Amino acid sequence: MSQLVDRTITALRSEHDALAALVRTLTDDQLAVTSGASEWTVAQVLSHLGSGAEIGRAPIARAAGETVAAEDNQTIWARWDGSTPRAQAEGFLEHNGRWLETVEAFTPEQRSSLTVDLGFLPEPVPLATAVGMRLSEVANHSWDVRVAFDPDAGVDAGSAAVLVDLLAGPVGFMLGFLAKPAELEKPVSLATPGGGLVIDDGVTVVDHLEAPSATFTGPAEALVRLISGRLKAPYDQGVTVEGSVSLDDLRRVFPGF
Repeated sequence: MSQLVDRTITALRSEHDALAALVRTLTDDQLAVTSGASEWTVAQVLSHLGSGAEIGRAPIARAAGETVAAEDNQTIWARWDGSTPRAQAEGFLEHNGRWLETVEAFTPEQRSSLTVDLGFLPEPVPLATAVGMRLSEVANHSWDVRVAFDPDAGVDAGSAAVLVDLLAGPVGFMLGFLAKPAELEKPVSLATPGGGLVIDDGVTVVDHLEAPSATFTGPAEALVRLISGRLKAPYDQGVTVEGSVSLDDLRRVFPGF
């Protein structure tokens, strides 16, 4: 698990550096462009990531023994929502950077032993879960920003590989929130890059399928975007699904966030 934490933090650093490099070049007009999350502008996506970093750093820092002043989430969101697009972009750079610096400073022992009370789950979770959930947010919303300027953008391949492993392990419970398996009339076992998805009463990521009923052909980053509801036309080029379900069926199972 410690190795998975290391890989996740490395992926988060790569995501931040790449997105930060882009954000620093954006004009005010570009910040106002509609993002891959069609209800949000690019600046609003950055605001979401930045406020999430500000809120999410506190419980992780407290788990490591740092004293962090408490501030109500609603107050934080209101402050971000009331900021200008430029301030939202700059706030993302600041707060996502601080979040990363916090987790990057953890010792190997802390990375393997810390548990974090995120406040919205029934009990504290291992650090692998906390950073894994953050990578899911950052990787998908980074795509939302980048695809606004590059229609051929994909989720970073390194992040996608880590996310598939996380979904098969410590963040697999998220599929219970992301998926609507009742949209399918019967269970499906879907072969995917390096493993598979089992869709029955729930959804499970597995590393092997003996006899899949359908096959998803495409890169791992496309699978990640399918699960997060981002594998939509025109961003689905080169992806095919054959067998007992169609790509449209799977899109109903994974409506997105």
